Amino acid sequence: MILYYLVTTLYVLVCGLLLLVVLLQQGKGDIAAAFGGGSSQSAFGARASATVLSKATAILAALFMLGALVLAIVGERGPGSVVSGSAPPPVSAPSAPAAPVPSGTTTPAPAPAAPTQAPAPATPPAESK
Repeated sequence: MILYYLVTTLYVLVCGLLLLVVLLQQGKGDIAAAFGGGSSQSAFGARASATVLSKATAILAALFMLGALVLAIVGERGPGSVVSGSAPPPVSAPSAPAAPVPSGTTTPAPAPAAPTQAPAPATPPAESK
């Protein structure tokens, strides 16, 4: 785990330095020079000597790509699932299966409900004198 934080810290440092080095470099001219409007006769413009900033850009760009690859490998957690740490859902008790009906017979109609008795009165009848 400490390796991950160390590589991440170095990666952020490389990103900041690469940004700084790219911004410090001198531009090649106006926008017309980038699209072939320059006065150079060569196919890709005048070949300038490699400066310290261009060498630093190449080195930092390589470190940037290498750091991204290392972080992708080190940061991989392995096979897992979003729900791998949660408890399984509760299992309800299975209901009793219905009795099988023999083939060729029909099911009998349900018996009619028995009549219910009227409830007893809540207060006893008054006695006569």
